[in-house]
Amino acid sequence: QREFTQKKAFTSWINSILAKHTPPSVITDLYTDIQQGHLLLDLLEVLSGQHLPREKGFNTFQCRSNIENALTFLKSRSLKLINIHVADIIEGKPSIVLGLIWTIIFHFHIEELARTLACTYNQPSLDCSSAVDSFPKASRSAKKSAKIKERWKISATKALLLWAKEQCSLHGSINVTDFKSSWRSGLPFLAIIQTLRPGLVDLEKAKARSNKENLKEAFRIAEVELNIPRLLEPEDVDIMNPDEKSIMTYVAQFLQYSRSLHESGEDMQEKVREAVSWLAAQEKKLAKLLIDTENETYYQKCKEMMSFMEAFNQEKKPFLPMLSSKRSEAELSEGQQQMREEWDKLISQINEWKVKLDQMLPSPLDSIEAWLQEVECLQAEDLPDLQDPFKAMFVFREIIVVFKGLMDCFDSHLGTLQSFKNEDEKNMPLVLPEKLEEMKRRLFSNIRFTNPNTFLEYHYGLCSAIANEVKLKLNIWDMKYGAKESVESLLENW
Repeated sequence: QREFTQKKAFTSWINSILAKHTPPSVITDLYTDIQQGHLLLDLLEVLSGQHLPREKGFNTFQCRSNIENALTFLKSRSLKLINIHVADIIEGKPSIVLGLIWTIIFHFHIEELARTLACTYNQPSLDCSSAVDSFPKASRSAKKSAKIKERWKISATKALLLWAKEQCSLHGSINVTDFKSSWRSGLPFLAIIQTLRPGLVDLEKAKARSNKENLKEAFRIAEVELNIPRLLEPEDVDIMNPDEKSIMTYVAQFLQYSRSLHESGEDMQEKVREAVSWLAAQEKKLAKLLIDTENETYYQKCKEMMSFMEAFNQEKKPFLPMLSSKRSEAELSEGQQQMREEWDKLISQINEWKVKLDQMLPSPLDSIEAWLQEVECLQAEDLPDLQDPFKAMFVFREIIVVFKGLMDCFDSHLGTLQSFKNEDEKNMPLVLPEKLEEMKRRLFSNIRFTNPNTFLEYHYGLCSAIANEVKLKLNIWDMKYGAKESVESLLENW
């Protein structure tokens, strides 16, 4: 299934690139068409903008020469072609061909696009993730690795994921944590489309539809309205474990589309002025609301908050392309810098308000909310990347103990939440039904379904640390020791 999905997605992606070649060319069967080397060189010429040497004929020698030229060019770009050999490509071995194409996609498509984001994620951002219906979470720091190439590869993947998260977070509790099952519902694709082209999608209707219906709609709109090639079908994504590489390739096309959006300077300045004016009005409206509801009940405060947020989320739609921009400080005009400052200020005030309301939740919901946020923060944190294997083992064991301790409370909190009687002695509601539903959704979607993956990641980190420690010991052992006693002593110490 995975191989079939990759072949289909990669073929569609290649054909979208080959359409730009002069003359245009097309692949019908990836494994056989790549064997001659001509289409591979065509692809690399379009992606690199360079003219590459080639043999014009189609005999075995000429095909081999063309493939060698392609691989030589890739190596000149410092790409590691592990276990990718000319003979395997000539034979059309599926795993080798797919591995080669993925290397090309990642380097020329994903890395190049993510490079435009990488530097800006270390700058103050217009992060809207906690400005909508979710709650503040720990920001993910960039992983550090000893090898620069590996570190950048991780950063490119993460930059693309962070970009996708930001586009989705502008539309409520739609959250993505990976390039796999997070996309199964189709809602993340629709949310990104809504951010890039407000008005094309009705997310409220989408939440009531099936996964396949949402995926079909998202792929249709992306192809028709955004001119994004259809690399996937609903059945490729609506499965237990969708293919990560195919989804990354498709999502990167939305980032490519966002990069191509441009407006004239005058139009942009006018929109920035409108955005700053709107933000100032929202800040005044929020301040007045806080004063007016100071002596109200918790339920009434929440009701007013929901009313404010509904209007806020609706009114901000025209400004989404600017508010989701990831330009660095140096690239911003004076007006855009002011807009960023006003936005950050307003989001901070909204989050403070939400935190205070959470602390006012009636018991036992207050403790469940605190537990939810603690688990979400732990899940949002990066896995530690420590060079000392022994220290890494210690850290991972600690994390596993903490996470397991938190998850031991899952069933208890779930039972409490499901049996909570939402009314006081006067039969009046204690909490907004929407708040209860949101907590249940976070409990199931964000925690229950991601719990096994999170646990596996922690154990993977622990096993990797153990493996590194063993390798270090084996390297030390690669020498002669003297007496039997010294060897026994060494083993005992280890």
